[in-house]
Amino acid sequence: MLRFLTAGESHGQALVVIVEGLPAGLPITVEEIQAELARRRLGYGRGPRQRFEQDELTLLGGVRHGRTLGSPVAVEIRNSEWFRSDKWHEEMSPAPGRTKQPLTQVRPGHADLAGMQKYGFDDARDVLERASARETAARVAAGALAKRLLAELGVAVVSHVVQIGAACTKAADRPTPDDLGVVDASPVRCFDAAAEVAMVAEIEAAAKDGDSLGGVVEVLGYGVPVGLGSHVHWDRKVDAALAQAVMSIQAVKGVEIGDGFEVAGRRGSAAHDAIVWDDGAADYRRTSTLAGGTEGGMTTGELLVVRAAMKPLATLNRPTLATVDVVTKEATVSFKERTDVTAVPAMGVVAETMVALVLAGEAQRKFGGDSVAEFVRNAQAFRDTLRPS
Repeated sequence: MLRFLTAGESHGQALVVIVEGLPAGLPITVEEIQAELARRRLGYGRGPRQRFEQDELTLLGGVRHGRTLGSPVAVEIRNSEWFRSDKWHEEMSPAPGRTKQPLTQVRPGHADLAGMQKYGFDDARDVLERASARETAARVAAGALAKRLLAELGVAVVSHVVQIGAACTKAADRPTPDDLGVVDASPVRCFDAAAEVAMVAEIEAAAKDGDSLGGVVEVLGYGVPVGLGSHVHWDRKVDAALAQAVMSIQAVKGVEIGDGFEVAGRRGSAAHDAIVWDDGAADYRRTSTLAGGTEGGMTTGELLVVRAAMKPLATLNRPTLATVDVVTKEATVSFKERTDVTAVPAMGVVAETMVALVLAGEAQRKFGGDSVAEFVRNAQAFRDTLRPS
């Protein structure tokens, strides 16, 4: 099974991710992973950190001469800010000692207070450095490997922003893998030019007020084979795995598969995807994507549709959220560590990552294989069984 583990803190020396379960012979380069990391820094409304954070990446193990070895792949992403600033050398030093300026004014909407209470910390930085969305850079590096593996099966995962603040797309068109360049060229990663203008205006208005915005992204899986996941056990259902993975992204508060929330208000006669036989393709087809490409905890072979709702960021450029100092218990307002007006466009790239990691893991579970050639061969053998005799 494919699995990954990240380590590191936002202002520490580096983030590290170890990916286990990749078959041998998967082509991968530092440049491919860096290209995915660069996409994570996209988006109108991001803060200044994105301009100098270069994501200096090193493949530490598991890859030789541009191909995986079948052993765990280790990736290090150095924090360029840590190496430029003596402040973070001291503040985030692993050596014994204590900070001169503990953070005791906990921020609403963050992990600060609950984390301090859970672990018995007296400094919010012990929590916020790990809870930071900076950790998603390590996930995106892992996702680059997952996407590369899925590509061997002809599977592609793309995302686009469908809402920022009150501005949302009304267009029915969805981007295909060939449109990814168009989406990434948009300042808000929106495939709808008219909605893009409205989203930019929303961001500018919020920025003027020192406020923040959330939104919704849609992740699409093209070429996903039928039968990933299982109806047999609750923890093997692919839609459940997708929901957990996407919900784990910092600031994501809602996930739906297909038109999950909308169809809840419909009658059953208008809430399901009809099944037809396509003579030309010699295959079954659904006439809509209401179920988002899953049924009974398994992929159907249709377009996979996953949406993620991100709350407005809780750290504001004009701090107004009421809180208390955990030492003095005096009322104050939330301090500003560093923030964006919105990170919805970047969250879409992270959501792509999490969807790709789930799909790659389920594909490995179903098709297996110690090498890429065996993995692809097994997948093709399964697909051959689906053809009518």
